[in-house]
Amino acid sequence: MSVPLLKIGVVLSTMAMITNWMSQTLPSLVGLNTTKLAAAPGGIPDRSTGVLPANPEESWQVYSSAQDSEGRCICTVVAPQQTMCSRDARTKQLRQLLEKVQNMTQSIQVLDQRTQRDLQYVEKMEIQLRGLETKFRQVEESHKQNIAKQYKAIKAKMEELRPLIPVLEEYKADAKLVLQFKEEVQNLTSVLNELQEEMGAYDYEELQNRVSNLEERLRACMQKLACGKLTGISDPITIKTSGSRFGSWMTDPLAPEGDTRVWYMDGYHNNRFVREYKSMSDFMTTDNFTSHRLPHPWSGTGQVVYNGSIYFNKFQSHIIIKFDFKTSSISKSRQLDYAGYNNMYHYAWGGHSDIDLMVDEGGLWAVYATNQNAGNIVISKLNPNTLQIIKSWTTNHPKRSAGEAFMICGTLYVTNGYAGGTKVYYAFHTNSSTYEYIDIAFQNKYSHISMLDYNPKDRALYAWNNGHQVLYNVTLFHVIRSEEL
Repeated sequence: MSVPLLKIGVVLSTMAMITNWMSQTLPSLVGLNTTKLAAAPGGIPDRSTGVLPANPEESWQVYSSAQDSEGRCICTVVAPQQTMCSRDARTKQLRQLLEKVQNMTQSIQVLDQRTQRDLQYVEKMEIQLRGLETKFRQVEESHKQNIAKQYKAIKAKMEELRPLIPVLEEYKADAKLVLQFKEEVQNLTSVLNELQEEMGAYDYEELQNRVSNLEERLRACMQKLACGKLTGISDPITIKTSGSRFGSWMTDPLAPEGDTRVWYMDGYHNNRFVREYKSMSDFMTTDNFTSHRLPHPWSGTGQVVYNGSIYFNKFQSHIIIKFDFKTSSISKSRQLDYAGYNNMYHYAWGGHSDIDLMVDEGGLWAVYATNQNAGNIVISKLNPNTLQIIKSWTTNHPKRSAGEAFMICGTLYVTNGYAGGTKVYYAFHTNSSTYEYIDIAFQNKYSHISMLDYNPKDRALYAWNNGHQVLYNVTLFHVIRSEEL
């Protein structure tokens, strides 16, 4: 901006110089520089009162000289009498001088127009530059805000990943164990290759023992891989929309290969009809089913199908019934001592959900509450054939405060609600009799969950969500503990 303004200053200075030159040079060009202005009192020339020429008939004389408000010189001259010859040399000089002045005036006008255009251009550029400065400041502030947001996001991600460090440490130990297995297999392979070349050079019985031992350890390792710690739940997959607001549906985790039947139970009381669909495809696309009538109505939505039988809580009792679908008869029933029932210790959503039966990789479980445990959750491992309690664990979590719950690998996971925003926030580990508070996101798509169970065969959660049958895939971290092998 300083360069165009300097340019305007130079132009204005030039105009002042031209005006000054005209005021000083004009009288000398026509021979009038000998006349002086009358002095005012104090010796200062008077710029408003003229001095008449001494001999106006002979030559041009300066009458007065003054400056206007803008500093320009104004000269007043007295022309000679008309009797003078028009071809006088001075007359010719004056005419030439007037022509020069006119040319200079035109040049000054052009220069003034250009100066005005330059000034407008500079003013316009100044506005644009100020706008650019404002935009640069906005971009700079926005950049700082984006950096701050990115920093917060990275920090939050690091906080999410921090709990995985101990799990990854265990994975390192697992990798060493697997490497050990690999080395032993390679050693046995080398021995067998040598044995083929040198028959009788190795003790077959010892070799067989080593192979059997390694096979057992590998089998145990694979069994351990079936279990893991829950670290994530996928977005819901809606399979079907049917039935009332409450209900349950499931598949049999111990069903033989090719058996993909789906079991469906609508409502939480006063119903005893179970629907059987031939496959998941039939369940999704048709309404073809076989109906099974139970000898008693069920209570709640905590039923489970396991190894060809359905286990359910008899309505208005703390009796568990095992019903065999093949024989259409009760194969076993047993009272669950001290368990609350008939809406005494239900989940937060109600619905006579006092006793919740579950299945995981370890077998059959019952989750309920008792007066002896002050209404807090009790977990019992059940014998699926006799329904006897194998072992029980008491927790410090109130049953009525739980939204829903499910078992994975001997750990009970509890949600913080059944409607609106939901997450898995509590876990009780039966293998160590310890609990922890966790934070695993869980999308409650239809805003009311009345059933949530894990299927170890599918590695998925089955949910009844406000009249929608929904599936969730789960993410598990598998940990192999060498001391248990």
